[in-house]
Amino acid sequence: MDFQDYPIPSGIHAIPSHLLDTRPDSEVDHDLLHPRPVSDEKNIWFFWHSGFTHMHPYTQRNVRAWHRRFSKQGWTIRVLDRLPSSPLNVANFLDISDPGIFPRAFVDGTIGGDYAPQHTSDLVRWPLLLKFGGVYADVGLMQIGDLDRLWNQTVGNPASRFEILTYNAGSVKERSLTNYFLCSGRNNPLFARCHKLFLELWAADGGKTSTEGMHASPLLKGIPLLGQGDSLAFEEGGKKFEAEEVSKMLSDYITQGQVMTMVMGLIDKEDNWDGPKYVAEHIYAMDYMAGSQLINVFTAWNGPKAFELMSLSLPKAGKQESEDQKRAREIVEGCLQKSFGFKLAHGMILRVMGDTLGSLWRRHDGSDDVPGTYAHWLRHGTKYWTQDEVPTALDSRVIEPYKRGPLLRAE
Repeated sequence: MDFQDYPIPSGIHAIPSHLLDTRPDSEVDHDLLHPRPVSDEKNIWFFWHSGFTHMHPYTQRNVRAWHRRFSKQGWTIRVLDRLPSSPLNVANFLDISDPGIFPRAFVDGTIGGDYAPQHTSDLVRWPLLLKFGGVYADVGLMQIGDLDRLWNQTVGNPASRFEILTYNAGSVKERSLTNYFLCSGRNNPLFARCHKLFLELWAADGGKTSTEGMHASPLLKGIPLLGQGDSLAFEEGGKKFEAEEVSKMLSDYITQGQVMTMVMGLIDKEDNWDGPKYVAEHIYAMDYMAGSQLINVFTAWNGPKAFELMSLSLPKAGKQESEDQKRAREIVEGCLQKSFGFKLAHGMILRVMGDTLGSLWRRHDGSDDVPGTYAHWLRHGTKYWTQDEVPTALDSRVIEPYKRGPLLRAE
């Protein structure tokens, strides 16, 4: 294991060594590739279509850190895939021939479009949580806060009113959950309805092979498009994409998020479902900006600047820090103190915003793991330290519904 004498920010403490898996990477990887059978709800699910060994090194480091932090507290970390001979193939955990679980395009392997791998992973999240429970996280999510402690206070506590743990990308008057971190017990009623609606969207027009155009489905009528009101226009290949078109593209790209927004805003008396009431009573939603996007807050979503700052070396002993080193220190300290995680952005966001810290770590292999840099200080903290307190949830409020009527019928 690597060791650096990095300063521990206030509000942070070192995790006792007996709670950490400090073995070499090769031994951790063996456990990740040969996980124990599912026995309870303390599961951390990831998906990478070609398997853990073919993941980008920086995302492998993310997953290893989850294992090092939580495996000794009873969590089993699994990276599922679609490799035919793999013991971690999704088909070994879920019935991929069941149309009540997967759309035809998933079964046939015909999911297409610009973001087929992302949309393939979207389709495994709810089925895994519904059958087994636990956490579904993107491989690009760096975990910072104490998941086990928060689980034990919320979803994992039978006396708690909270049944879902996630991030909310809106104010307390809005409901826009992120799909890169979803936590629940088995058979969650919100996620069960979300999955039914998601499958219905994929089944439209005889069966979809991508999410293109799903924003216009009558079943999502009334749900605001993502990014509306933001300056999201961009040029690509000599073509300009106007803001409204980009909002539609984003909404298609994150259809899964739009589905959650609809179900949370649905009152369906035929099904005895009151989404706004369920949300207010049972979802522990953390603010996604402070909770999982803080580096982007510090750098105004300037990926190259974030990469530059995180690549800096800490000042040598006795040397005064530069202005850029000060900014980098504030980023690392801020994330370790205030954030529950950090989501490295990829996918369509690159077309809209340009390079991100995640895309640059991918391009510059190993740049996130150079000892003595701010990036390495952050990684060190995510493996060895944890916060004194768990993050608070946004206020619980019952908001106006988007729809009154049956889930699968346009009205």
